[in-house]
Amino acid sequence: MEKKRYFLDLNLTDWEQWAESFGFASFRGKQIFNFIFKQLAISVEEMSNLPKEVKERLEETIDFYLPSIDTALKSIDQSVKFLLKTHDNFFIESVLMPSENRTTLCISSQVGCKMGCTFCQTGKMGLARHLSSGEILSQLILAGRYVKEHGIEKPVSNIVFMGMGEPLDNYDHVVKALKIMTAKEGFELSKNKVTVSTCGLIPEIRKLAKDIDVSLAISLHTADEDERSNMMPINKKYSLKDLKEALLEYPQNTRHGITFEYVMINDQNDSISHAKKLVKFLHGIKAKVNLIPMNPHPGSNMHATDPQKLKEFQQYLSIRSIPAPIRYSRGQDVSAACGQLVAKRQEELLMLPKDVARLRRLERRNEDV
Repeated sequence: MEKKRYFLDLNLTDWEQWAESFGFASFRGKQIFNFIFKQLAISVEEMSNLPKEVKERLEETIDFYLPSIDTALKSIDQSVKFLLKTHDNFFIESVLMPSENRTTLCISSQVGCKMGCTFCQTGKMGLARHLSSGEILSQLILAGRYVKEHGIEKPVSNIVFMGMGEPLDNYDHVVKALKIMTAKEGFELSKNKVTVSTCGLIPEIRKLAKDIDVSLAISLHTADEDERSNMMPINKKYSLKDLKEALLEYPQNTRHGITFEYVMINDQNDSISHAKKLVKFLHGIKAKVNLIPMNPHPGSNMHATDPQKLKEFQQYLSIRSIPAPIRYSRGQDVSAACGQLVAKRQEELLMLPKDVARLRRLERRNEDV
């Protein structure tokens, strides 16, 4: 028997072809696609006005399921961190961040991450596997349904690929998901409100510029070549010099152009000398720099920059016409902030990343038996 296809892995063309393969009009495929991505339907029963024969074929050939919510931890700032369990017993996290003007969802693109950035818990897990486009989109479906069920005023309007994993290391699945997120027939999110963050995979950055128009964020953290190689192993393969060349070619259509994420780590990358190197690196690029005080996590000896030094760093950039807002991460109390995602439950928040990863592997092994 042919393996069933996962309902969220299919784009509009896939659904139209599915309909035609069973002798149905192609508009039935579009109808199903709209049920899923406009109405957040997750079962055949929720597609109320489909003919019986279409429903029967769906039941026979398509798998309808979502990752299960293992834990939903609510922060004092009203953010919600979801620990999600995939169909094959892996764990990922996404973070819902409601605010007065918008609701943002931070989503994962991989189970773990292989990039090994020193300031990030996720990198200490290693990479287990990529997420499919459907598994990426499932986080948006789940969050959308949660927003409705819990009376959150603003629907999900902004997406940031800043959860677990390096998005451009899972390029094809991420781009397929992006196209559905921004398509008129899909979630219809504004391209300016969908942001892909990368540590600097240059070939994929160049490819992304041609394949889809979304906002780009660069996880930078220092403009010193040697220091960045120590903090972020990817810099040994793709240098700052080469990264800048690629970014100068990148379409900068949004109001602020390219966003640069800069985690401020005490006595490591926060001096005025570092600020000068950053200004030099950004010359010629339409840029905004998000200054993010280092979020602590178990096992790390890094600390956030002193507030006064942070302010001086910010002022140095601002005087030189570089927007540099300070971004205090949300969800710190539930390990949901930037660099903290490592698939933790409430009782595990103080555990070392490697110990959590070991526990998750053991759970998965037991589930698979």
